[in-house]
Amino acid sequence: MSDLILTTREDADRMVITVSGEMDLASCPTLERATRVAPSSGTPLCLDMSGVTFMDSSGLNFLLILQRRLREAGSPLVLTGLQEGPKRVLALTGADAVLLRT
Repeated sequence: MSDLILTTREDADRMVITVSGEMDLASCPTLERATRVAPSSGTPLCLDMSGVTFMDSSGLNFLLILQRRLREAGSPLVLTGLQEGPKRVLALTGADAVLLRT
């Protein structure tokens, strides 16, 4: 199991959380707490997932819930740096159509 490492920064036009490690049942509660400091309405929250080595259904569920919560608050979710494993999970479930809309 890989530890989850999060780095948060606020840019002028968005909030960025860089995620490294595994997004799974054990790590998603930590990630959920980190995203509770979501940006103000209209400001995008960018999850840089370039360091995510594994994502299971818990990670997918987290992303879908986060997107819905942010959308209700008026802020978009932007996913960047998707590696092949997480990208495959999104594609196999059809969640890529929801989470990766442009």
